[in-house]
Amino acid sequence: MKQAVKIIALSLIASALAGGSGASAAALSTDGLRGSDNRLLLQVTTEAGSGDMGNLNGARLQANFRLPNGLTAGPDGSVYVADTRNHEIRKLSDGRVSTAAGIYYQKDGKGMPIGGLLDGKSDMSLLSQPTGLAADAAGNVYVADTGNHAIRRIDPSGQVTTIAGDGIMGSKDGQGAQARFQGPRDVAVAADGTIYVADTLNHLIRSISPAGAVKTLNAASDRYVEVSKGQAAPAGDYADGALASAKFNEPSGLALDAQGNLYVSDTGNQRIRYIDLVQGTVSTVAGIGQAERLTELYVPGGYADGAAATVAFNFPLGLAVTEEGGLVVADSQNHSIRYVLDGQVTTLAGTPGQWTGELDGIEAYAEFQRPSDVAVLPDGGILVADSYNNKIRLLQPYRLPASITADGSVKVVLDQRQIAFDAMPEIDNGRTMVPVRAITEALGYEVKFDDDTRAVRLAKAGVTIELYVDRTGVKRIQDGVEGQLKETDTAPYIKQDRTYVPIRFFAEEIGLDVQWDNVTRTAILRSPTTIAAP
Repeated sequence: MKQAVKIIALSLIASALAGGSGASAAALSTDGLRGSDNRLLLQVTTEAGSGDMGNLNGARLQANFRLPNGLTAGPDGSVYVADTRNHEIRKLSDGRVSTAAGIYYQKDGKGMPIGGLLDGKSDMSLLSQPTGLAADAAGNVYVADTGNHAIRRIDPSGQVTTIAGDGIMGSKDGQGAQARFQGPRDVAVAADGTIYVADTLNHLIRSISPAGAVKTLNAASDRYVEVSKGQAAPAGDYADGALASAKFNEPSGLALDAQGNLYVSDTGNQRIRYIDLVQGTVSTVAGIGQAERLTELYVPGGYADGAAATVAFNFPLGLAVTEEGGLVVADSQNHSIRYVLDGQVTTLAGTPGQWTGELDGIEAYAEFQRPSDVAVLPDGGILVADSYNNKIRLLQPYRLPASITADGSVKVVLDQRQIAFDAMPEIDNGRTMVPVRAITEALGYEVKFDDDTRAVRLAKAGVTIELYVDRTGVKRIQDGVEGQLKETDTAPYIKQDRTYVPIRFFAEEIGLDVQWDNVTRTAILRSPTTIAAP
């Protein structure tokens, strides 16, 4: 890895940090609709944040964040956000954002907020680069307070307490303030009150007992890498096997499964690991690759879906477990949300080329910029801390309108609205054919018929889509410039004085995504991207 890339990666790991949630949800994979490529149909929207940097509270879409990195859902349904560069914990509830802990009290010479270490009531407390969050059933919120090398707790009354660490960087077991951490970036809390800590820059997994005793669970790394000529730096390592001898490379995300065992986002190794706490073993769940022992801080990142033993990640961070036992992964530098289930890894959301952006929309068109954490909600939705967009995003499984039933008829929906027809759509040669006037009215197009060429022209805003009765082919004409004729396998036809057109070819030419649900015999038309409401 080149030195510049190392610096960028170190900067990312220091600022785009992970948290986890173990909330249950509806069965995402088995209950969700799938497209022709077997990808789950999802919709991505902005849940909170204007996208501007700041710490403005208020209505959820007008509120500001500054590199939010961690998420957790409290037992009352509130969502807590680790607003890392504001050194605050924010709360999203009833459509509004407020501050749950931390004070925005001073700026540095560059205008950035300054953190600190101070216990007390929420409006008198100080934090420093808080990242990972976890909540217990009693409503306590636990914070990996990265910049303070400490683990903090916010109780339901708003009191902030340091439960482990003394604010000084180190690696030391002990009771409460006697223990030391180095850049801890996530926490997970078990039903018995045990807190697990991803002690990232120590390359360790630590535990904190309900009585406050800190214990190291795995082996420390003794690997060093030459980061520049004549200068070596400590680095993480990789080893599966017995927990006591297992090694990690900047573990940054944690999530507990239904058995009380621990998933770890082993960021520097580009892997998802699994700690069986009963058996005392560590195994690799997904991801491949090995860092060059003396020259690379991290395993090179990549992108590939498929069998878990062959897939590639690019600095995976936050994790969350779904009710069906799947694992949602914030794949930060692939700018995607991935899903691990039954030995397979798929991409839930993010553009196929893994480009950065902030567009809302459907699964393959929505854009993120270094997502750092995920949390699964009880209704099956997935919240995403979209760090470099300063937003909280929401992934929801696409659901057909309630009016759609498996009654045997052919139906068409546009986003969430069923389109009404005066004559029923039908299937011809495997294609869904619809009366042209009804579909064009629903989409805001004007329809014209050329008797000489028997062409059906559908026009709107300078774009004309031309099809031909009893002849295959479709042509797009934009601002008077004709495109090439594209071959189709089905031709429009006239039946009972109505012109039927193949909906897929028309819809795809105007930029809609087209899917088919065989159970309800429904053609699903979706707008690929949407603009967030102001």
